[in-house]
Amino acid sequence: MTIKLYLYNTISRQKEEFKPIQKNCVSFYACGPTVYWYQHIGNLRTYIFEDVLKRVLLFNGYQVKHVVNVTDVGHLASDADEGEDKLLKGLLREGLPLTKGSMLRLADKYFQEFLEDFKRLNIIMPDVWCKATEYIDDMIKLIKLIDKNGYAYQTSVGLIFDTAKFPHYSDLGRLKLEQQDQGTRTSIDNERKNPSDFAMWITNQSNHIMQWDSPWGKGFPGWHIECSAMSRRHLGDQFDIHCGGKEHIGVHHTNEIAQAEAATGKHPWVNYWLHAEWLTIPEGKMSKSKGNFIRISDFVTQKIDPLAFRYFCYTAHYRSPLSYTAEAFAGSVKGYNNLKKRIAELLKEKTDQGENIKTQYQAEFKNFINDDLNIPRAIALLHAMMKDEKLGAKQKIELLDHMDQVFALDLLKAEEQSIPKEIIELANERLQARKDKNWNLADEIRAKINAQGFNVMDKADGYDLEKCH
Repeated sequence: MTIKLYLYNTISRQKEEFKPIQKNCVSFYACGPTVYWYQHIGNLRTYIFEDVLKRVLLFNGYQVKHVVNVTDVGHLASDADEGEDKLLKGLLREGLPLTKGSMLRLADKYFQEFLEDFKRLNIIMPDVWCKATEYIDDMIKLIKLIDKNGYAYQTSVGLIFDTAKFPHYSDLGRLKLEQQDQGTRTSIDNERKNPSDFAMWITNQSNHIMQWDSPWGKGFPGWHIECSAMSRRHLGDQFDIHCGGKEHIGVHHTNEIAQAEAATGKHPWVNYWLHAEWLTIPEGKMSKSKGNFIRISDFVTQKIDPLAFRYFCYTAHYRSPLSYTAEAFAGSVKGYNNLKKRIAELLKEKTDQGENIKTQYQAEFKNFINDDLNIPRAIALLHAMMKDEKLGAKQKIELLDHMDQVFALDLLKAEEQSIPKEIIELANERLQARKDKNWNLADEIRAKINAQGFNVMDKADGYDLEKCH
């Protein structure tokens, strides 16, 4: 029996059977980072969700063309049409020269940090990374089409999109435009025809570091036009899936749709919109502007496997809020490490039974992941499978390999367990101290072992050593 893939489409507010435009081939665009600072674990929860989506598509036999943008110019601090460019904020924060070269170097520095986070989390790299500064001509061409089709007007800010002329503007965000007043999105601007109107090309910031010539004056692109133009360049006038965080629904993705469809006249521009819920902390949404953020490298410093964070993200469905606390995360770290230990023991076993039961688990697993990426239920299935005494070690290992195509938790990857000679010598000294009932010395040696990144666990016949997590 064929198990169909269903995805929750933001624009329809319901699960829909996934049917790509081209048979067996999926065109997939996701909003990427603005590379003015580090990405925090809240940002990375969204990228993990998008990676799971991509892995589920691949698991279902689709070819996937995956495009992600990198914003290195034009993203103003308000996400609207005012405030400082976020890259400029980065230069000021780090005391760097206010030059184009410095801005590009800053962008590359944080892009490389972002790529390192991807590697640590087993996130598959996209087929194309689009850096905004390399697609200015594409943006200008798209804006020309929009202007030619009568959707734009000029103000002292720059070239503005006239949202009243676009009939589908409120569809994605279910916006009540009639209730918006001037100043809802930007400062009060009497030149704008509608409060929801937004800038595609900005010309009123003559001191901006990066500027280009255009038919509307020297300036730089608005943030929203970047994604409309770059996705069109690589995926065409219409494509299958567009993703991002839920914060993009009401403005950024809404504006992308308006621009793309106003330029080409093709509706719908994208067939499936998927959005991730926020990861929150007790203070609220994690935010770089507030400085209340945690990085993956913080876990590395604490000798915690970054994949424990991926495992933590699987404790909630991607459309449900996920609350990060030290206690909740510690529970996931422990759960992930215990799972890896159980698997390490399983790899030593030789039992072979339950081939028919294995097939049932495979079908149930696909049912869960194809039900709008229900990873929490798939993880619960994994744990049930590990406890199933009707399955042999051979079948369990094959199922773990099968499931990890989607989970990407390195479940069968053996952990490096080499213990330095000096740590073993300390552990032997401690064992002798315990035999001598010199408990103070034993405690001192344990502290030395812990300080070097290892734990010692006492056993009736000696001890075990393991790396701290």
